[in-house]
Amino acid sequence: MRNVVRQELVSRQLDEQLTSRYPVGQRLRVLDVGMGRGTQTLRLARAGHTVTGLESDPAMMASAREALEAEPAGIRERVTLVEGDGLETGVHFLPGGFDVVLCHGVLMYAEEPDAMLAGLARMLAPGGLLSVLVRNADALAMRPGVAGDWAGALDAFDSPSYTNSDGRTVRADKLSALTATLAGIAAPLHAWYGVRVFSDNISNDVEPPPAAELERLLAAEDRAGRTEPYRSVATLLHLCGVRG
Repeated sequence: MRNVVRQELVSRQLDEQLTSRYPVGQRLRVLDVGMGRGTQTLRLARAGHTVTGLESDPAMMASAREALEAEPAGIRERVTLVEGDGLETGVHFLPGGFDVVLCHGVLMYAEEPDAMLAGLARMLAPGGLLSVLVRNADALAMRPGVAGDWAGALDAFDSPSYTNSDGRTVRADKLSALTATLAGIAAPLHAWYGVRVFSDNISNDVEPPPAAELERLLAAEDRAGRTEPYRSVATLLHLCGVRG
């Protein structure tokens, strides 16, 4: 259920930014860096946009290809899947070739996050939108603290890293640092949201509830992700920068 909440909230937030920037019905050129299984890639293609999905993990790429094959021909023809790393966008694509670039759940694996973001910003046309989803370094103590893991909570106050669901130690990012980075790469922060304020400690194995209850959960999460002080302690931060 946690992934359902994440994907749905990010979709709503991204739609809000796109509809506020582009005329209804305009077909956008989208690059989804680290697309995973292609959830956002396919959703945006279904909405009529032309989407390029970039993924370096063979298993994820295979899942994305399988999901794409299940789509109607009209959607399949709007999607291009490319094997590659987020640091190699300049190898695969021309600068300024996209209206929207997504980088969701990828930055925590990058050893040089500023270099990756700078490369992604170069892919944007003037006025283009850079959508970045990261783990919130200012709230790393929340998950263990709410779970009653006091030692883990105390450790989290003093560390910029955490152990993810795959058992890998990866980096979290601070809103202040990313704000400065986006300003420095000429894609200053335009809006930001929190993602998963209330539902983060639900087990990965829990299935989503019935539709009406899920919608109430999403409504509460959506409201919290836009409201202080709740969004500041969300597990994930969704930042939207605009290319100058």
